[in-house]
Amino acid sequence: MKNIKAIIFDAYGTLFDVNSAAEKCKHKIGDKWEGFANYWRTTQLEYTWLRSLMNRHKDFWQVTEDSLDKSMKVFDINPSMKNELLNLYKVLSPFNEVPEVLKTLKEKNYKLSILSNGTPTLLNELIESNNLNDIFDGVFSIEEVGVYKPSSKVYDMPIKKYKIQKEQVVFLSANTWDVSGGGNYGYNSIWVNRNNNVFDKLDFKPNNEIKNLKQLLDIV
Repeated sequence: MKNIKAIIFDAYGTLFDVNSAAEKCKHKIGDKWEGFANYWRTTQLEYTWLRSLMNRHKDFWQVTEDSLDKSMKVFDINPSMKNELLNLYKVLSPFNEVPEVLKTLKEKNYKLSILSNGTPTLLNELIESNNLNDIFDGVFSIEEVGVYKPSSKVYDMPIKKYKIQKEQVVFLSANTWDVSGGGNYGYNSIWVNRNNNVFDKLDFKPNNEIKNLKQLLDIV
């Protein structure tokens, strides 16, 4: 970790809580809100992988809306809530420790970036709504290459932009498949395991596993 030049974060599930949109509507959705939120997220990811394999690309916002349509039908949620849920997804809440940790890393002069499936518009709106405007040196969206993670084309973007080596990057994600994607590519991938999950068997095992981003400060 001594020669690290960039710390790159996944956005959804790592910096920002993907369940926070449904949670803010739990008084309307009821006790099934968490199951619904998890199903929406899982379907969203499945659609990104399937579209990449089929070469039928839609941007992340369109995929998010399509997966929401299915999830609302499965959980029998009133269709009138669709726009409310979509609007809340644009302003997801960060996990509690995220703003403080990012500001601390910024003060240490690390190059900080986001590497995400999200569209540039969605990512910039998340950054602005959470007052993180002065934190990131770069925001990389898969729209630049037209294929979703875990394609190596995605992980290659910061390397080309910053003209650095793969081993000079620390990459953090809460998604095991994303950690494996970055790790197999050559990043120093760190798993942010907030929910005590089990790591996938995808030919990579991270050297570091943390419960939240505060523990990153002890590593770098």
